[in-house]
Amino acid sequence: MSDPVRIGIVSISDRASSGVYEDKGLPALKDWLGAALLNPVEFLPRLIPDEQAGISQALIDLVDAEHCDLVLTTGGTGPAPRDVTPEATLAVADRVMPGFGEQMRQISLRFVPTAILSCQVAVIRGRALIINLPGQPKAIAETLAGHEKAGGIFAAVPYCLDLIGGPYLETRDEVCKAFRPKSAQRPPAAG
Repeated sequence: MSDPVRIGIVSISDRASSGVYEDKGLPALKDWLGAALLNPVEFLPRLIPDEQAGISQALIDLVDAEHCDLVLTTGGTGPAPRDVTPEATLAVADRVMPGFGEQMRQISLRFVPTAILSCQVAVIRGRALIINLPGQPKAIAETLAGHEKAGGIFAAVPYCLDLIGGPYLETRDEVCKAFRPKSAQRPPAAG
């Protein structure tokens, strides 16, 4: 049986958090992760406004108090004054993982030239990985899964969690094939 995993999902939007429109980020994250992972998943969702202190506090709570192994945020990663998700994420980091942000921008550049405006980051806090994703559901899926010319970032997430002491994530290859060196691979879970 696959290891259980606790995943914090955080949608950051002033308008969605105040009820002006329906949030689409949290359902997009749940749908993609539910399709990709073989592990039993407990999602801990948060819908919050673009406020740096509030974002940082939500990330701290999800990692330190709720013991999430992985936290994915959506929204607030552009250059607009209210887009403070990366700054809030960096403020709680023990370690920055720049390769994730670099790859997310490479993936998005295949679709839109404005991808270079993204400030997305990924960090480690304790034994959890926190990744900032784009705000649109289509862009979330493209970033996680990738495409024929640029691999998605999620392929590296399971091995990253292995290295920082998290659960062993198993993926459905048809959605996202996790990469691990042969020495780090376990036999597939039964059932």
